[in-house]
Amino acid sequence: MQIYLARNNQQAGPYTLEQINQMLASQQVLLTDLAWHEGMAEWKTLGELTQGKLVYEPIGHTSTPFPAPIQTETVSPTQSYQSKIAVQESNVELASIGSRALAKVVDLMLWLPALAIPSFYFNDEQQQQLVELQTQMQATEFASSKAAELQQQLFQLIPVEAWQSIMIYLVVMLMIQAYFIAKSGQSIGKKLTRIKIVDVENNNQVSLIRSFWLRSVLFIILNFLLIPIITIIDYAFALGKNRQTLHDKFAKTKVIKQ
Repeated sequence: MQIYLARNNQQAGPYTLEQINQMLASQQVLLTDLAWHEGMAEWKTLGELTQGKLVYEPIGHTSTPFPAPIQTETVSPTQSYQSKIAVQESNVELASIGSRALAKVVDLMLWLPALAIPSFYFNDEQQQQLVELQTQMQATEFASSKAAELQQQLFQLIPVEAWQSIMIYLVVMLMIQAYFIAKSGQSIGKKLTRIKIVDVENNNQVSLIRSFWLRSVLFIILNFLLIPIITIIDYAFALGKNRQTLHDKFAKTKVIKQ
């Protein structure tokens, strides 16, 4: 049996079944890599063929009229497959700090409408109280006890329905961002700036847990609790070789140009 492999539009092979299983066992190939051999009507991931196991045990196969992939070179050993992946990875260009910052600004701006939601629930009297509170807060030092008291009064002024609407908006925005990140490794901001999140080792798309929950949600919470310390520390790491922020290192990801 002669098996062909492909990853990110880079084809290699053919390999014997024994070579494939050896590379699976040593994780030189991934379950997400595409594979094709005679008897298959289309390319499938190795994970589909092995049913998630690190060994491929096909139960017989018959010839089909589906043509074999075009072979542009002689049969390649394991090292050839690895070298093709290495060449592909060397061609990846890291996203600039500027493009990452711009993407972050775009994503943050998407949260701003939540601040305007309470105004839709205020009557004339509450609107007047809001203006008075804002005027007093502007004339009060931020760190004073009076400022804290005014902030508490402001929160109490916002109706329960407004708080509920704010929460709905935030949840919907998180779901939208999670959808885009799961689909392409890009938040809305990253999509507009044409950069994306990938695995730091092999440049493949990463799971939603790593790309969204660890990189975004966890660090949103930390930023609220420790701003601006965590933000400064986080982006100071981006000055390193792979331009990985602290949340990139935590999730084992990096950001590259699309």
